Amino acid sequence: MDDWRESQEILVMDGRIKVPYTWSAGEVGTTYLEALRDDKRFMGTRCPECGVVYHIPRMHCPDCFAACAEWVELEPQGELVTYTVARKHHPQLSPVEGLFGYGVIKLEGADTGFLHLLGEFAEGELSSGMTVEAVFADEREGSVLDVRYFRPLRGVE
Repeated sequence: MDDWRESQEILVMDGRIKVPYTWSAGEVGTTYLEALRDDKRFMGTRCPECGVVYHIPRMHCPDCFAACAEWVELEPQGELVTYTVARKHHPQLSPVEGLFGYGVIKLEGADTGFLHLLGEFAEGELSSGMTVEAVFADEREGSVLDVRYFRPLRGVE
């Protein structure tokens, strides 16, 4: 008896499944997002064992697992560790008009970096190690996008 699967053409159907979801930011995340929204302040947490200041804050140190109960206020500027410039604008990926990019920023007072949007820079102006500053949204909602983007802090290096 012939197995129909041996002669069956295999067809592939491309598709995308959108799975929207929401979740609680938790105690640490809520404290962080409220500081951004209400006071335009960046907060981090310090590990009592390692001394590492984490931004984005953590409840526990990922290296030694100690509870990071100490909050540290961070500066709204820091070092652009690395970056990439986007060559094609997409309104859902960037609220920034014109030339934009993504960078890893290590805020002053933090030992770790985080990824965010870059804006207000000219072609060729960005460089690793330069100082960038936060540009906050006029209307903030309790999201990391309360910081619209980071831009070069001109005249300071």
